[in-house]
This record gives sequence, structure tokens and C-alpha cells, in this order.
Amino acid sequence: MKLRIGITGSHGLIGAAVVETLRADGQEVLPLPRPTEKIELPGLDAVVHLAGENIAGRWTVKKKVRIRDSRVTGTRLLSEALAQSERAPRCFVCASAIGYYGDRGTEPLTDDSPPGRGFLAGVCREWERATAPASAAGIRVVNLRFGVVLSADGGALAKLLLPFRLGLGGVMGNGRQFWSWVSIDDAVGAIRQAIQCDGLRGPVNVVAPTPVTNREFTRTLGRVLGRPTILPMPALAARAAFGEMAEAALLASAYVQPIRLEGSGYRFQHRDLEEALRSILSPARAGGR
Repeated sequence: MKLRIGITGSHGLIGAAVVETLRADGQEVLPLPRPTEKIELPGLDAVVHLAGENIAGRWTVKKKVRIRDSRVTGTRLLSEALAQSERAPRCFVCASAIGYYGDRGTEPLTDDSPPGRGFLAGVCREWERATAPASAAGIRVVNLRFGVVLSADGGALAKLLLPFRLGLGGVMGNGRQFWSWVSIDDAVGAIRQAIQCDGLRGPVNVVAPTPVTNREFTRTLGRVLGRPTILPMPALAARAAFGEMAEAALLASAYVQPIRLEGSGYRFQHRDLEEALRSILSPARAGGR
């Protein structure tokens, strides 16, 4: 059945890939502007909400306000508009992040694990709570907690490619922190699954089933690129360069499992990091990067 799907953040890393995939599936996709106080929504079968301030960069006071407000306030406004619309969508798929769990070391984390501490964890808690008006109106809400999304077109991997290709890559901090990653293909696949699977609702971890430590990630990326990885970035240097963002996003450890997503029947395209990186960075796919 052809669906009419609205999407915010349609020009972002994940959003652009989602739009392309859904249109290839034969769905009608309508890019939506960032939510404001006055939101006019056409009749939609589903809404995918991906808009939000990029967390990369030094977190000044103003930057942190933008990070929070773009997610929490924007989601609340959109959720209220959906709840009040004459023709409510069947489902509301809203982005979240595994930053919800904070720095948890080697503790296995599932979709039902409690939140952690810190700025990102607090933002994620409020972000997910902001979907409450839609849920109360009977709309099926899915909060997708994305891990580190791997793509050659943007995000963490794209920023690492140049230094690694120059032989300047290395572990961050002690390298023992877990990075729960997901390929861009599976990030898009999880969104499609959330739209199509009526049994999915609430928090859903969008990560590959095989988290790796930063040391493992570093060695694997170096092997795929055929470059040495001998220049580490000590924790002090990371904090000096990136401030609070380094502590929360680069040095924090989260061993996250996609229990609910796999339980819905979703089959990952990329479960192994090396295979995922070789696919993502292949010349045929990456335009010869």
C-alpha cells in the first residue's frame, strides 16, 4: 500500500538517505520544515522526525541551548500538532540517541535499560518525553535511539577518514570505551521497519548487534584503509580540543544491544564492522573517495 510520509530533517545525513529509499519503494514523501509554533500538516500516514542541531563541535552555552531546544521544543510542537490534526498519522517515528544511556562502561544495555547521567542523557530523556501528546492521542510512537551512524557522506566516520588516510589515526583516550555503531543502510532500514511494523513502539535501539571498543574500531578502519593507526589522541587532548562533547560522545562507553529491533523481525544488512566499512567505503559506492 502506498503511504504518504512526512519527514523533517530531509536534507540531513539520515534524512536524505531515507527520502531516497522511501521514494524508491514507491512511497509519497513530503519534506516538512522544522517545527514552529504554527504548524500546518497535510494528511499523512506516517511522520518521521529527524530534525535537530548537530552535536558536533565545542558545546558553548548557546550551542547546548540549540541542541536541546531543536530536539525537545521542536518535537513537542510537532507532537502536539499531530495529536490535534483532523487526520492523525498511523505512526510517529522520532529520532533519539544512545546518548540516553550516558557513560556505562561494559554494562550490557537494552531498550529497557534506565537512563544515564549528563547533558546528552538529559536531552534524550526530554526528547523522548516530548512525544507524549502524540502517544496520548493514540498515535503509535517509536523513539529510535541511534548509535554512531557510519556513512562516508557525513557524521563521525566522514570526519575520521582524512586523518586516517594520512596515517594520523589512532585510539581516543584508553581505547577501551565501547562504540555502538550502525551502518547508514541499517539506520534507514530501521526507520522503514518502524513505519511498517505495527508491533514496534516506544524506545528502540538502532545499533548493530556487535559493538566494538574504540581500539577495535581504530584497528579495523586502519586495516580497511590500509593505513597505520599509531598516533593516539589522549583523553586530555580530546577534552582540550572538543571540551564537554569529547567526554560525552568520544570517550563515553555504551555497550548497546538492538533487542527490540531484532525481535520485530528486522534483519541487519551489516552485522560485522569490517564488512560494513568495506561496503560503505567501496569505490563503486563512494564515488571513488
